[in-house]
Amino acid sequence: MTEERPAQTGGGTHVVVVAYGDSATLKPCLEALRGSYKMTVIDNSSSADTKLLVESFGFDYHDPGQNLGFAAGVNRALQLRAGISEDVLLLNPDAVIDSAGVETLSERLHADPSLACVAPAQEGPSGSERVAWPVPSPWGAWLEAFGVGALHSKPVFLIGSILLVKAEALADVGLLDERFFLYAEETDWQIRALAKGWSVALVPDVQAFHVGAGTGGDRSVRLRHFHASEELLVRKHYGGFGWISYRAAKLAGSALRAIVRTGSQRAEAIERYHLFRAGPVRVRAEMGSSRAS
Repeated sequence: MTEERPAQTGGGTHVVVVAYGDSATLKPCLEALRGSYKMTVIDNSSSADTKLLVESFGFDYHDPGQNLGFAAGVNRALQLRAGISEDVLLLNPDAVIDSAGVETLSERLHADPSLACVAPAQEGPSGSERVAWPVPSPWGAWLEAFGVGALHSKPVFLIGSILLVKAEALADVGLLDERFFLYAEETDWQIRALAKGWSVALVPDVQAFHVGAGTGGDRSVRLRHFHASEELLVRKHYGGFGWISYRAAKLAGSALRAIVRTGSQRAEAIERYHLFRAGPVRVRAEMGSSRAS
């Protein structure tokens, strides 16, 4: 006899973590919320150490048996709780926020019916991190190429390292697009939300910590994943001609910076120029789908 799914219920906030790599990086993330919220951890690295750690904290552990990537990992966690209406806190395994911070985020999220998601201010090892960014566009890419990106300020999206998403918005907008293996999945979701009339907001009086690249991996690999997802995002929302313009702007900006800058900044500009010249999606396909974040 098939067990009936329970009726939909209201339910506060559920935390979703997609883990990969060293379990030691995950421990502070779990410690900060132990006893305060229910959490589902999707372990893309199928680590026995991660399983032991998560279960020792009393959280739900799930091993998909393969590296799903971030978007598919989040979707797996949400599908496991299908039928339960609750806000979802997307939390990177290398990010830390305490229960008081989550509560304040929740209060802000529900104070405005138009808000789809909110994010806290974040500190990293090197200081404050930028959380709100202009939504990528061909026009914005040209402004950035010539050093006047500040003119392209709205609309904005929030980075997904710590992101509280409203249950009603999630039901309206839908799941993350699994074509984004790593990076830009939260950007795409927020673009879709904005198109439906939702808004997003930074909550600067809540402070959280984010290591960044906390699950390891080579910087060049992360860069290729990042820009490949960037290409997918632009093609999805602006089409082929939009990507041609966007790519040209990135090439122009990288070439200009390679001329006027020195040292590591010049080297990074040259690397970015060659990546966009070859095509980020093509380069990542040649590299394979090794995961880093």
